[in-house]
Amino acid sequence: MPRTVSEVMTTAPQALPLDATLHEAALVMRDEGIGDVLVTYAGRLCGMITDRDIVVRAVAESRDAALTPLGDVCTAELATIHPDDDTTTAARLMGERAVRRLPVVDGEQRPVGIVTIGDLAVANGDGGPLPAISKAPPNN
Repeated sequence: MPRTVSEVMTTAPQALPLDATLHEAALVMRDEGIGDVLVTYAGRLCGMITDRDIVVRAVAESRDAALTPLGDVCTAELATIHPDDDTTTAARLMGERAVRRLPVVDGEQRPVGIVTIGDLAVANGDGGPLPAISKAPPNN
């Protein structure tokens, strides 16, 4: 029987408002040892910024990280999942959308967690290196 997303997700994901800067997001990523920050407007999910987004959409375009708001570069078209959905649904959605992480939202689109491909591997007891890598502390 598949587990629910709420059993394997990371709760209390890091989030910043739409008008926060790239610099602020990068600081959160560094300090928390993570590669993504959810972007919110009035407490509701409206996007996600990743370390890759910062490099590809900001640094490579010579944007000023201290002045560029997250709303200018974050990914707004997101696949999301609910806490009561099962992990099989999460894995299917990740495959269909070719993503490695899904924001978990409540009925009002407020972020309550994030589930990663590594979380699913750990939950399913998959062999191979992914569960061990996912459990390892950040190397920064």
